[in-house]
Amino acid sequence: MLAFNHSASNWPTFSLLGIPGLEAAHIWISIPFCLLYTLALAGNALLLILVRAEQNLHAPQFYFLAVLALTDLGLSLSTLPSVLAIFWFDVRRIGLDACLSQMFFIHTLSSVESGILVAMAFYRLVAVCAPLNYTRILTRHTVAWLSGAALIRGATLLAPLPFVLRAFPFCGATGLSHSYCYYPDVLNLACGDVSVSSAYGLAFVLCTFAVDAVFILASYVKILGTLLKLGPPGRTWKALHTCACHLCTVCVFYLPLLSLAVLHRYTHHTSPVLYSTMSDAYLLVTPLLNPLVYSLKSQQIQAALRKRFGVQRVVAGE
Repeated sequence: MLAFNHSASNWPTFSLLGIPGLEAAHIWISIPFCLLYTLALAGNALLLILVRAEQNLHAPQFYFLAVLALTDLGLSLSTLPSVLAIFWFDVRRIGLDACLSQMFFIHTLSSVESGILVAMAFYRLVAVCAPLNYTRILTRHTVAWLSGAALIRGATLLAPLPFVLRAFPFCGATGLSHSYCYYPDVLNLACGDVSVSSAYGLAFVLCTFAVDAVFILASYVKILGTLLKLGPPGRTWKALHTCACHLCTVCVFYLPLLSLAVLHRYTHHTSPVLYSTMSDAYLLVTPLLNPLVYSLKSQQIQAALRKRFGVQRVVAGE
């Protein structure tokens, strides 16, 4: 993905950023990064294997979890080559086409993950508010349809952006402020009038992440209202506890995403170290923590892990 030769064309090459001011320590910084990437890849791959292999995980909530793990694998693999190439070999240059391809996959997969989180909120909404219709509404076909819709939405809305950016001339500085290609970052380096592209990027964010966040919030407001009518607080708390995995995943995904978006749009003199840290948290911490959260909170997954690794121990209530 890196260090492409564009000498035969006028296309630019961009310079990716590692950890500014700590270039001499990049080889040491790469050790925890490599470890975290390995854990993220292994954790999500293990979840995929468990959902496929264990019969008791063949249920809608775990199918959604498998799609989420597959999306997180894609996000990790989209950034892994450029990040480790910087830390290991000090290779910072990336060609225009490679940069736009990486940008497309990062933003598309982020949109897909947001859509899957909405689908998981819908699953919980049906399970709590319409339990008698649960098996009729939430079928394998429904899971496949919702997952496919999230993918089509992200890919369709993102498809024009690489072509639009490719048509812009790039002059002056070509240094990016992340270890990978991020759309607002690349757009800032383009020459000419980029107002239409900037507006489209903002519209994309509003039509995907903002709408998804509103739907998730509305779903949990409805869920909470239904639970409060069910009976004593103990029963309500027990029901809410089953939603804890999803709520943790939503927070892990949206907080770094929103923080990075705010930094790009509303701050102009922020430390490059902060930019770099937030961008790494955005695309590294989420794939790392998602399988950990579900492994710790889901009793079914804990049971599948014990069975898979031969630990003969049964926890009461599982």
